Amino acid sequence: MNWKKIWFFIWKDDSLLSWLVNVVLAIIIVKFIIFPALGFALNTGFPVVAVVSCSMEHGITNCGNDNREEVLCGDNNLEEEITNFDDYWEICGAWYEDNAISKESFIGFSFSNGFNKGDIMVLYGVKMKDVNVGDVIVFDSGLNSAPIIHRVVGVDENGVTTKGDHNIRSESFEKDIKEDEIFGKAVFRVPYLGWVKVVFSDLVGGVLR
Repeated sequence: MNWKKIWFFIWKDDSLLSWLVNVVLAIIIVKFIIFPALGFALNTGFPVVAVVSCSMEHGITNCGNDNREEVLCGDNNLEEEITNFDDYWEICGAWYEDNAISKESFIGFSFSNGFNKGDIMVLYGVKMKDVNVGDVIVFDSGLNSAPIIHRVVGVDENGVTTKGDHNIRSESFEKDIKEDEIFGKAVFRVPYLGWVKVVFSDLVGGVLR
């Protein structure tokens, strides 16, 4: 086997076939080398996730769905843009205050200004004892859908309760989340890098619907 020819074909050749081989090699390297290595280092099978919904955004949005109203925390009568945390809290803060989470506490939470659809989140695997109110976690909702990334708003002997910062309330599937349903805690955010997956998911979803 002529390794020099193979090397030239992969790295130097400008043909379409060479480009396709490079794409396949990149996918293999990421999936079977980089991703598992990251998972080992970060103690989770989901070291990196793309945010595919708007449930943690602090702005007024319909998440790009023209069939939905533009809302924030269930309010659809908003005329001004959300430009800072105080604006967000004025609309969404009542739910948290009713559930013993003050504005001062929320400001101290990780990702206190939320994050957006299309962001990449890096996760670290944690035990239940290391999960605290205010953390952002990824968990299995049991809804036969992609894992969900939301903020922890309660921890007790029954498990963890979460809520999306953009959502009006905590839903039933977000209550009593057990340790084995938690994939990890978000520790780092990379803006926009997840849009490749989002666009692909939207296209596939559009075909399947």
